[in-house]
Amino acid sequence: MRRSFPALCLCLTIGVLPALAGTPQKDQALYKDYPLLERERQEEEARDRFLAEAKGEPYKQAEPKAGKRLSLDFSRLDRPHAVSDFKAIWHNPPKRQWWTNTCWCFSTTSFLESEIHRLHGKDLKLSEMYTVYWEYVEKVREFVRTKGTSLVAEGSESNAVLARWKQYGIVPEKDFTGLKPGETVFNHERLIGEITSYLDYVKKQQLWNEEQVLGSLHLILDKHLGKPPVAVKVDGRNLTPKEYLEQVVKLDLEAYVEPMSTLSEPFWQMGEYKFPDNWWHSKDYLNVPLDDWYAALKGAVEKGYTVAIGGDVSEPGYDGDNDIAIVPSYDIPQEAIDQSSREFRIDNHTSDDDHGLHIVGLVKRNGRDWFLVRDSARSGQRGVPGYYFYRDDYVRLKMLTFMVHRDAIKPLLEKAKASR
Repeated sequence: MRRSFPALCLCLTIGVLPALAGTPQKDQALYKDYPLLERERQEEEARDRFLAEAKGEPYKQAEPKAGKRLSLDFSRLDRPHAVSDFKAIWHNPPKRQWWTNTCWCFSTTSFLESEIHRLHGKDLKLSEMYTVYWEYVEKVREFVRTKGTSLVAEGSESNAVLARWKQYGIVPEKDFTGLKPGETVFNHERLIGEITSYLDYVKKQQLWNEEQVLGSLHLILDKHLGKPPVAVKVDGRNLTPKEYLEQVVKLDLEAYVEPMSTLSEPFWQMGEYKFPDNWWHSKDYLNVPLDDWYAALKGAVEKGYTVAIGGDVSEPGYDGDNDIAIVPSYDIPQEAIDQSSREFRIDNHTSDDDHGLHIVGLVKRNGRDWFLVRDSARSGQRGVPGYYFYRDDYVRLKMLTFMVHRDAIKPLLEKAKASR
């Protein structure tokens, strides 16, 4: 039935307009240009020249990248704008990973540096590339053991850092930068290319002699990263990397736990994080319901703990120009974000294990939680260099796992123990 115009006017006058005025503003989808900044263009040109020279090929300047991507208008969003809007927890200044896919190591090393400061008051800067070096060794060892079925790639997980430190110790950044003389930024494209080509040959020829394969791998790693130190000098003493871990770093590596939240594993039990970068199929993840997962994460940061976190960074509400990570209302309303909508995205791979980051602060703003996130990736250098601001909806829907000291989440661990 069509309503007459006078009746419509009366209806608006007596109450519909106030109701509309109180309706939450919806995010409007739009396509946004995302051109390279001049600084980024120069960085890419330097990288491409480096790779061309390494291959003995003439450098050919690439065509400028064009195109648009789906986004939204952030200008009317009530949001943090600066690190100073947060009560930041101590952390080392952001450090770029450059052209590597080793975010897992940058974020977790930063997290553990914050833990050293929290527990011992020491400001240490540790070597990411020392851990990366030995992670490749263990990946290739497993590749040989499994006759070429185990994944060897740049990615990994936070608990790999703990595993490598337990095996090989750790050293200060100044003692092993992973950069060769004359280099100022990381570029692992040639490194992973040589490793991949060599392992393809190993698999094709069925050369499963672990000692020989690892010997050749060390030659590749030493060429690109340098030879890792067998000792470092501290206060006039020579310490092995394991002694440095035990006597200077002094972290109990068994004290760190990693909760996840997925329907693919039973709740309140340890389970496998089923993503390729968990290449050794670790089952050391505590699986808990989403509400418990988020409450534990938020509670830890409120208590002054930092958190290493990993998840997906590929949504329209993820924007480096604005340092923002939110879930637009045109994707899914806030009230509809729950265990099932989260799992739907995990299952169809729109929530993937893309990136590792370090949460270093929290602020409440207009009823919403905003997290200060230290980010080593390139997109994190566009607005406030080295940081992103993640809203609660993005964390609940798109972040998949986090690592924290067990003391920060005692209620969660007690609930898990009681549920078994």
